[in-house]
Amino acid sequence: MLRTPLWATASLLAAAISLAGCGEDKAPAEQAAAPQTTTQSEPAASAPDTLNSEAAQAVVKHYADMAHAIFSDAHGTALKLQEAIDALLAEPTDATLQAAKEAWLAARVPYMQTEVFRFGNPVVDDWEGQLNAWPLDEGLIDYVEGDYQHALGNPGATANIIANQEVQIGEDKIDVSQITGELLASLNELAGSEANVATGYHAIEFLLWGQDLNGTNPGAGQRPVSDFIDGEGCTGGNCDRRRTYLKVATDLLVSDLEEMVGQWEAGVAGNYRASLEAESAENGLRKMFFGMGSLSLGELAGERMKVALEANSTEDEHDCFSDNTHNSHFFNAKGIRNIYLGEYLRTDGSTLTGPSLASLVEGVSPEIDSDLKTNLETTEAKMQVLVASANDGEAFDQLIAPDNNEGQEKVRAAIAALVAQTASIEQAAAALGIKDLNPDTADHEF
Repeated sequence: MLRTPLWATASLLAAAISLAGCGEDKAPAEQAAAPQTTTQSEPAASAPDTLNSEAAQAVVKHYADMAHAIFSDAHGTALKLQEAIDALLAEPTDATLQAAKEAWLAARVPYMQTEVFRFGNPVVDDWEGQLNAWPLDEGLIDYVEGDYQHALGNPGATANIIANQEVQIGEDKIDVSQITGELLASLNELAGSEANVATGYHAIEFLLWGQDLNGTNPGAGQRPVSDFIDGEGCTGGNCDRRRTYLKVATDLLVSDLEEMVGQWEAGVAGNYRASLEAESAENGLRKMFFGMGSLSLGELAGERMKVALEANSTEDEHDCFSDNTHNSHFFNAKGIRNIYLGEYLRTDGSTLTGPSLASLVEGVSPEIDSDLKTNLETTEAKMQVLVASANDGEAFDQLIAPDNNEGQEKVRAAIAALVAQTASIEQAAAALGIKDLNPDTADHEF
């Protein structure tokens, strides 16, 4: 769970990619090498002496409009997930469980396109862990079976909140008798372990699908619907608490997303959008490029793909319980493309468009703009290969199997496209005169 990948200038690109995936000692995957790349020290075109501040500010405003729209769609699909889970709990059947799973999968589509707003926008990055932290040690939440691989030395890895009224962590006993949103949120990163994830999409995913015990063989988790039967017929034990946990975690997800929609709403004094639009246009553009580059390189190419690939580790695939990893990667990449082009396809089928980074870059260097657009298209095509593979029965966890050379090459091709795309993102920023891409360290303005 790499919160803020290092990615700021050309000289840091190689360092960023080598660090992607470094974290706590969960498994050998965390020590895997990340993709390597070389970068150009000079942009392909001279940066402009001045940039139209009014045009740049319009791009930043549209960026905020896009954030509000995408988080609104994430919230709307989470409400539908909430309805589906309420229906499951009211009448646990195979049909209602399947409907809840489908609602979860649908909710991932807009949410994964929000992640490009994480890096550079601290209000999002500080908040994101409660919704999308991973990998998680599922033994913190519920029963586990088989060869359960958990973070080394994690005292919460077998706590099983659902089965217990209190959990012992070192010398401390924690009362978990009343499962509430406040309690679950307080248990995230329990005892300092990032693998202790009690809330968010992946906690809900685990409760709906259960463990994926298939390794690199076909198949997702197969939790029986009887795990949610209240009374006679309950399997897995403690069905009343499992039902409560699922309900509480889902309600918390909805309220968290509602909070972020409010942060990006226009015309609200004191929210994050107001502070962003009060900054210089340059810093707004910087945050856009920084978010694109950080997600493209350190997070997606490194943490989410290269780490799992090099260690052949299904424990490190993103949506591991549901085998939805291919879609999560695809829509992460789509989010990057959204920001550059200023376009977003909403869940209602409408398209939001407006002033874009692409229009600014094209105005100063059509060649760099064309190169970046080509690289974005290439990345999407390589990600589509992973989606098509999964649709044909070979999901991400099978592609990274140690004996699947052809599958691994598909993943490597997607990683290579992301690396090339990141170099183009940096060139596009430099073409606009933005060389220090880290909003925390940059001190120059238009």
